[in-house]
Amino acid sequence: MAFKLLYALSFLLLLLPIPTIAQTYPNISFGSSLPAQEDSPPWASPSGEFAFGFRKLSNDGFILAIWFDKIPEKTIVWSANGNNLAPKGSTVELNTFGQLVLNYASGEQTLISHDQSKDTGVAYAAMLDTGNFVLADRDSNNLFQLTLESNGSVVLYTTNFPLDSTNFPYKRIEPITSNLVDADSAFQLIFNQSGSIYVTDSKGNIRTIVSDRTVSVQDFYHRATFDYDGVFRHYTYPKNNGSSVWSTLLFIPKNICWELTEETGGGACGFNIICKQDPKGPTTCECPKNYMFIDPNDERKGCKQNFLPQSCDEASPETDLFGFQAMLNTDWPNGDYEHFQPVTEEWCKQTCLSDCFCAIAIYDGSRSDCWKKGIPLSNGRMDLGVGWTSLVKIRLGNSTRRPLSIPDAKTKRSSNLTLIGSVLMLIVTHMVVVIISCLVVSHIYSRKAKVSDLYPVINLKCFTYLELKLATSGFKEVLGRGAFATVYKGVLASDKGKLVAVKRLDTVVRENDWEFKAEVSAIGGTNHRNLVKLQGFCNEGQHRILVYEFMSNGSLASFLFGESRPSWYQRRDIALGTARGLSYLHEECSSQIIHCDIKPQNILLDDSFTARIADFGVAKLLKTDQTRTTTRFRGTKGYVAPEWYKSLPVTVKADVYSYGVLLLEIIFCRKNFEADAEDEDQMILADWAYNCYKQQKLHLILQNDDDAIDDIKMVEKYVMIAFWCIQEDPSMRPTMKIVTQMLEGILEVSVPQNPSSLYAI
Repeated sequence: MAFKLLYALSFLLLLLPIPTIAQTYPNISFGSSLPAQEDSPPWASPSGEFAFGFRKLSNDGFILAIWFDKIPEKTIVWSANGNNLAPKGSTVELNTFGQLVLNYASGEQTLISHDQSKDTGVAYAAMLDTGNFVLADRDSNNLFQLTLESNGSVVLYTTNFPLDSTNFPYKRIEPITSNLVDADSAFQLIFNQSGSIYVTDSKGNIRTIVSDRTVSVQDFYHRATFDYDGVFRHYTYPKNNGSSVWSTLLFIPKNICWELTEETGGGACGFNIICKQDPKGPTTCECPKNYMFIDPNDERKGCKQNFLPQSCDEASPETDLFGFQAMLNTDWPNGDYEHFQPVTEEWCKQTCLSDCFCAIAIYDGSRSDCWKKGIPLSNGRMDLGVGWTSLVKIRLGNSTRRPLSIPDAKTKRSSNLTLIGSVLMLIVTHMVVVIISCLVVSHIYSRKAKVSDLYPVINLKCFTYLELKLATSGFKEVLGRGAFATVYKGVLASDKGKLVAVKRLDTVVRENDWEFKAEVSAIGGTNHRNLVKLQGFCNEGQHRILVYEFMSNGSLASFLFGESRPSWYQRRDIALGTARGLSYLHEECSSQIIHCDIKPQNILLDDSFTARIADFGVAKLLKTDQTRTTTRFRGTKGYVAPEWYKSLPVTVKADVYSYGVLLLEIIFCRKNFEADAEDEDQMILADWAYNCYKQQKLHLILQNDDDAIDDIKMVEKYVMIAFWCIQEDPSMRPTMKIVTQMLEGILEVSVPQNPSSLYAI
């Protein structure tokens, strides 16, 4: 409670709790002004401990501020124009209306205090030894102190005490409106005369003690700030030691790296970064090895890989080009997409190395646990309390691809002998193949008779492992790699040389035979123009292989994110086709199917660029009397629905969420997360798109896509549908049938709620 309340009141904590005593001070009368120049004396408090005026920050200009004037650091405790420095020649003036005005040299004016002169009768101003710059009324019965609102603007609050008061034990700070503190609840954050900080309610009862560590206010300066790193700190500084520094008396929370964790955000420091808490200083944010800051001037924008990521599309797996950097006591919680136990550390490394989506593996040797995590990494922290090791995958050296071997002179001299030997070997091999083929054919037919009994209800071909090995020339030509399987190009000699895609499941993820058979049975029974057709399978011994139609135009990912942008009308057709395919899986199959991994890589394009949903390897089946299922994490980070992370029952609405993310990518031809975005607000596509949608500026994301800009009303409609799909609450998402009808224009699209940053990264 204390941390949340402090967060809400943080903008007001720059007002300092120095005890007020009977004092005389110079009045600042109407018409008084200060120029913005280096040798201009400020308006000082009676003791000279505080000053109000201009401070030169750089060649760019001056800041109007209040600061401690008797210490070398001249620490600023309040400022008015940090985002718009005043050039030399500017002035601050208490005008004849009782307003404090900043006059820029350019002629621009900024009102530092709200116009309350008519209501309050402001007569003059003064800089107090409390650290407050105040405006006083004509009767000197009220002070109107400068303070800050939650939006950073300055306002006047009435403080009801006489100017010559000798009995003023504390400074009361008015609460700001927020979703954490009710403005009508009269909560007050009090910094009292002894240096204690606490919260009181409307009756004056102490509700929360923030700091009760007493340090003499006669001997020490005090200040409390909500710092940039998200930590509330109470500082002290000895008055009689000019060579000292500000010391931290108290800070809340004790460890921001642990306290501030977010399911969908980057945490205390940002994405792909490590947070380290220093009790005596600010929180530090560091990049893992071979990562670099996205913005060196703002570490909390996160880090990015300083190397070419592992390819998922090339035939070469590049496993020999990557290694690991071990980081002890380091973790990125809440972002793992696969968990294995019990395994060795070496096994954990190898499974991450063979998975192009895996950026970091976490290994807990005490329990033999292994977690795989993908980009973007969130909530990173390094602390002795973590207890396990992060294995950060990095590219070795500066390699970008497997090096080509160049034959030397000796190789050339032996090439002729090699050629002769190869010819002789080919002849012998051909004879052996003929003999073996005769034996194989006999074995195949006997094998088919046994296996076909296991799948009596589907019209699928049951291949032997040897058939598929021959069809793929020994699993030679790789079409693509996923986290748990590799897809090879194959030619079925038994089917007039028909091209197929042969998906071979990895050993480490093979599930029970009954589940594999159930999935084959259900998927094999599907028949829709927007689904890749399953041609057959192999369930022989330890081999689990699926045979699909071959799609000549590759994946939607290559189509969308390539060098040239597909036409807007092609993208509309693909979006509608994908929606129809999902609607079929959810509502028209005999067994309802949740795909679980909808993403551009799993949408393939046939000869006519028709969208075909593929990769049912992680699909989950629902029986006719089921509406939801509870299962382990499936899918790809960035596309998975929030319920996966929360271990909640999963329904077909999880696919709807993934489709919403995909739909935004189709509309804008941009990935859902880009760490290299020019602006931090553009990193997450859903957030950027919603901001532009609310401001009616969707054309900013389309980037010269003339066809789409000319059809901006349709673009807006598709974007609204996407926002409905990515609502955090599954019950708020439409079904895929309704999504299809909205895309077709059969149903109207209502204004969506803000999906906010609950969108899963």
